[in-house]
Amino acid sequence: MEEVRKVGRYLIENAEKIIRDITKKALVNVDIPVTEEMLEHSIQQNVEFLMLIANSFEETEEAAEAELIKWSKQVGEQQAALFSQFSTILKPFAKNRLMYLECITQISIDHGLSVENVVKINNRINYLMDVSLMETISAYEVYRDSLMEERQKEINELSAPIVPIQAGIAVLPLIGMIDSYRFQYVINHLVPLIPSRSIDHLIIDFSGILTIDSEVAEQIFILHSVLQLLGIHVLFSGIRPNLSMEVVRAGIDFSSFHTFGSVKQAIDSLK
Repeated sequence: MEEVRKVGRYLIENAEKIIRDITKKALVNVDIPVTEEMLEHSIQQNVEFLMLIANSFEETEEAAEAELIKWSKQVGEQQAALFSQFSTILKPFAKNRLMYLECITQISIDHGLSVENVVKINNRINYLMDVSLMETISAYEVYRDSLMEERQKEINELSAPIVPIQAGIAVLPLIGMIDSYRFQYVINHLVPLIPSRSIDHLIIDFSGILTIDSEVAEQIFILHSVLQLLGIHVLFSGIRPNLSMEVVRAGIDFSSFHTFGSVKQAIDSLK
């Protein structure tokens, strides 16, 4: 065990030189442009990683894993944010792992380690690299889901803006594919803004909607009821025949609603 610790101490003392040598060889496996700042950042992260591996030689596998997971969670999201596709991170992983193993195996042999201890070190490296990769994948998924949620929020804001027309009158044009999620956004985020904008009449225009399902058709009724409770006079415009069919299939009675063929007709009715 002492000879394994000796290799660990050597790796810690020479971590930066070892990583710079490995990085120089690894750059040939990278397909994307790498700036000096990105390169230096990657080197420092790998130095930390190598030192974690070296320190783990004196720990149990469970303790080593716990330390590496803690570290990986800190750096995983940073790595994920640098790349738009996970394949960019994953593609060179196998070759880089091999270079790590070849380098540390040679160091182990130079320190006179037995075959058994060389295998023990390599097994530990392989295991911790797999743990690190899984944490990176997890961080990337969290980052990607967060990014998609933000983009969906932006799409919702752009596809359902409240447009003032004149004093007391505004139009809410619904654009694109309106599903239950996006209609909930309208109810939960846009409706609370309406009273503060001194709107007495709101024209909800459906002419920009591609399609609509029965669940959303039911939510139209809910939206109408909510706005009425707020004292807003609601008018609907642009409900084309295919949208009307969905409303009928949903069993919703629109006969009591004020509906118009266009926004202009709705505005003229208010005059």
